Amino acid sequence: MAKLIGISGGSGSGKTTIVRKLSEIAGEFLVIPQDSYYKSATFVNNSNITAFNWDHPSAFDTDLMYQHLVELKECRAVLLPSYDFVKNRRLEETIPLAPIRLVVLEGIMIFSEKRIRDLLDLKIYVDTPDDIRFIRRLRRDITDRGRTVESVIEQYLEVVRPGHYEFIEPMKAFVDLIIPEGGLNPRTLEVLSTFFEKIMN
Repeated sequence: MAKLIGISGGSGSGKTTIVRKLSEIAGEFLVIPQDSYYKSATFVNNSNITAFNWDHPSAFDTDLMYQHLVELKECRAVLLPSYDFVKNRRLEETIPLAPIRLVVLEGIMIFSEKRIRDLLDLKIYVDTPDDIRFIRRLRRDITDRGRTVESVIEQYLEVVRPGHYEFIEPMKAFVDLIIPEGGLNPRTLEVLSTFFEKIMN
């Protein structure tokens, strides 16, 4: 059986940074981004940015994600979906993933369903101040996703912020470890890397 670790936190909290730094310290493991399981919303653009709510649990194909996690835990290969965040659609291409002893699930709402939480051997929440998270999201959406400043602000105020306080922050009650300041917390990273190395060895 493989070990599954979940890393969650608000948008821009530093989840991906932690995963990247752990890979440098602890060696090889498989990363499953929850973002890969978003449902298509090709009708959304800068002018109607809140027509689809990416900050709600229903935005994800959770059934498929659960199925893949079960298969990975049982050391079976899966086909990871690919998502285009510029055109807001799931692509036909998939990424074959071979089984490995350690799998990291990363995403904003991975703890919102009990069946997903119950699969995880360790649940981590990255706790980063709201202003830092917003600045990171603003930069990312403009640079990588073709958004305008106005559309990012509108989306943040209307759905991202409310979704964070309704669906993401309350999940801290279910986690095993809370990491303050995201990837800027070297002591926590050292503890996690030791845990990862123990599993891999």
